[in-house]
Amino acid sequence: MSTSPREDHILEGPHGPLRIRVYSPHSPTGHGLVWAHGGGFAGGDLDMPEADAVARAFADRGILVASVDYARAPVTAEWSARLGTPEREGASYPIAHDEVVAAFRWAVSSRPATRGWAIGGASAGGNLAAGAALRLSHDPGPRPSLAVLAYPTLHAVQAAPPVELRTLLDAAPEADVFPPAFVRGMYENYLGGDIAAADAYAIPGTAEPEALADFPPTIMVNDETDELRVSGEAFADSLRAAGVDVTTVVEPGTTHGHLNRPEEPAFTVTIDRFTARIRRLA
Repeated sequence: MSTSPREDHILEGPHGPLRIRVYSPHSPTGHGLVWAHGGGFAGGDLDMPEADAVARAFADRGILVASVDYARAPVTAEWSARLGTPEREGASYPIAHDEVVAAFRWAVSSRPATRGWAIGGASAGGNLAAGAALRLSHDPGPRPSLAVLAYPTLHAVQAAPPVELRTLLDAAPEADVFPPAFVRGMYENYLGGDIAAADAYAIPGTAEPEALADFPPTIMVNDETDELRVSGEAFADSLRAAGVDVTTVVEPGTTHGHLNRPEEPAFTVTIDRFTARIRRLA
C-alpha cells in the first residue's frame, strides 16, 4: 500500500467548486501529472482504482499527481443499466473539459514540478486529457510537456475494427463492450446533443492536422482486445501526420480498463512504461 500523502483541494472552478486530489511523492523527481479517470463520461470517481491506485502508483515512483474530480454527464435510465450507476442529473460538455483545463493551469501555478507537467487520463478521461491538451496548445499560458493516454476514446463515430481485432473480440464477447452504436450514444449523452455540433475539444479525433501542430508529445497504451483501440490508433495516426512525436503500445493480453484492475500484471507494466516516458521530460 502506498504511503504517499494525498490531500484534497477545493478550487473555485470555471463552473463552481472543483475538487482536485493531490498525491505528493516522498522522493519527488520534479515531474507532475494531471490525471483524469474514466467512466464513460458519466461514471467513476476519485476513489476508483483508475484514479486512486493509479495516482498512488505514480507518486510511489516520484511523480506529483493532481487527480481531477471533474463533473460527470447525466445518468439516464438507459445509462444507469449500462454503467451500473444510479440515475442522476449531470453536466454536459464543456463543463468537464473546462475543469480539466482549469486543473492543469492550477497545478502548474501552485505545485512544484520543476521538470515539467504532463496531462493524462484513461478511457473517457483520455478524451478529456487529449481535449484539454489540444485547447492548452491553442491558448496562451502553460502547456503540457507530454500527453499520457491509456486506452482512450477519441471519436464519437468509430470505424470498424480490423480483421485481427474483430477476431479477438469475437473470441471474447465479454470484452466486446464498445461497439459503434454504444460509443455514439455515450458521446451524445456527454454532449447533451447531436455529435455533429461538437468541436474538436470534445471529440479530439476530429481535429485537423493544422490544429494538432502544437499538440504535446504523446505516449498511448491501448488494450489488445478492446474496440476503442480503433479510436486510439486513428488519433495516433493523425498526430503523426501533424508531426507530433507519438509512441503507441498495444498491451498484450488486456481488455478495456486494465488500469482499473491493479491486481493484473499489465497495471504495473503500464505505470512503469508511462513513468519512464514522463521522466524523460527535462
